[in-house]
Amino acid sequence: MTGGRRLLVAEAVRTARGVHGDAILIDGSHVVAAGDRRTLESPGVAVHEYPGAYLLPGMRDAHMHPVPYASSLCGTSLEGATSIATLQEIIRDRSAALSPGAPLIALRLDDESIDEHRLPTRADLDASAPDRPVLIHRYCGHVAIANSAALALAGVGRATSNPGGGSIDRDPNGEPTGVLRETAIELVSTHLDASTSVSDQMLLDALTGMAGMGITSIGAILGLGDGPWASLGDEVSRIVSVADRLPISVHAFVIAHTTDALTDAVRRLDIGSDRLRWLGYKGFADGSLGGHTAAMHAPFADRPDEIGTMRLDSSDRELAVASLEMGGMVAIHAIGDRANAAVIDLYADLIDDGANPRKLRIEHASVLGRSDITRIARLGVFASVQPAFLGSEFEWIADRVGADRIVSTYPFASMDFAGVRMCGGSDSPVESPDPWAGMALARDRAGVMPGEGLLPDRALSLFTDGAAAALGEQLPLSPGSPADLVVVDRDPVASDPDQLRGTVVHETWVRGKRVGVA
Repeated sequence: MTGGRRLLVAEAVRTARGVHGDAILIDGSHVVAAGDRRTLESPGVAVHEYPGAYLLPGMRDAHMHPVPYASSLCGTSLEGATSIATLQEIIRDRSAALSPGAPLIALRLDDESIDEHRLPTRADLDASAPDRPVLIHRYCGHVAIANSAALALAGVGRATSNPGGGSIDRDPNGEPTGVLRETAIELVSTHLDASTSVSDQMLLDALTGMAGMGITSIGAILGLGDGPWASLGDEVSRIVSVADRLPISVHAFVIAHTTDALTDAVRRLDIGSDRLRWLGYKGFADGSLGGHTAAMHAPFADRPDEIGTMRLDSSDRELAVASLEMGGMVAIHAIGDRANAAVIDLYADLIDDGANPRKLRIEHASVLGRSDITRIARLGVFASVQPAFLGSEFEWIADRVGADRIVSTYPFASMDFAGVRMCGGSDSPVESPDPWAGMALARDRAGVMPGEGLLPDRALSLFTDGAAAALGEQLPLSPGSPADLVVVDRDPVASDPDQLRGTVVHETWVRGKRVGVA
């Protein structure tokens, strides 16, 4: 039911801005007002009552990868691997189920959690699947390992040079070990076709599952078939093919390497859908902390010969300008302090040339010096953060960045205090898209520098008001805004982080229609 006026009544209407009575009046697909039942109720208005429950704005995930996320749910996952031996067993079992010669792609390897505490090699993979190409991805998406068959198919060998913005790990004899970092992954991934492994229905099921978590819109990072997940095909085409069936709103950021490719993607996304629109260009300044590819000013504490990989170059400025000229945003991945400083410099130049700061986003903003926090706040650009990273990294992050930099790693409270515009996301499939877990980690940080935790209302804002602003949406639950809301069993501001992790979503409404919950 999407027509007519309806009044939703609960214990309270809670937003990051406070409590706004106990009811929300909607008309068709939009909000009329939030306030007290006694003033909003009138004859002829259908009433939906939720005793003891709370009405909240719909959750927004400002940064996630929908097609790889769907693949992680229905494809081969290494999340349960506890050793090289169990990883090999998973690969062996999956290989036995595939047709001869078909590539095997696996996601979510966590080398920090396996007994050996190392990345596997081509030899490890060859022992399980010698007769088909195999490519397994570290969960961060910035490191992958190929077996000998995959390297041979791609023509990667001793004589292969490192590509710009990436590297091939080699043994003492100069032979590739199978470990590929950053853009080197594309040397292999572009030769492996697994684009049919995620059906339209699988993609829709994944997004509907996110609606069941309370998510009503996402900032969708979409590749064009030429990145680390190239085997999944052209993700823009995939999302366009299901546009008329999308259960939630999808705001698309396109990973493009040329202005022509970006322009073409924008054209293909312009289909007049109220659930799908192009939002901007997505670029990369560096890699990940877990993969030792985040671009740092000083070496990693646990790898003193490594300062990461800087990927930002002149093409990013060209693509950023093109996106802005087409009315889009710019979102650039930056994790290390050196990468963040470079992106801040780029954005300062763009703003000097007339760019609107609210069209510029730093994705992750993980390691920031105090002066860089001040610069971000002064510029007025968005910092798109992923608190869920702390849930995966808390056991090793201090050893990775060192005692001097841990105070500057995921500095949420410092950023908020300085006035940085912040929005929250999951980077799924890197992490779970569960917004309640993300909100909890924004507050308790899994014990890592707990003084940098956000206050409850500010944590809620990450996934509501802040994310909406960074997605170009109206202020949630304001008059005239889309009727995107969620009914839950508890007040997220009054709940402690552990209680927050147990949040039960009763209903999710997108543009006045209930979705994602049976």
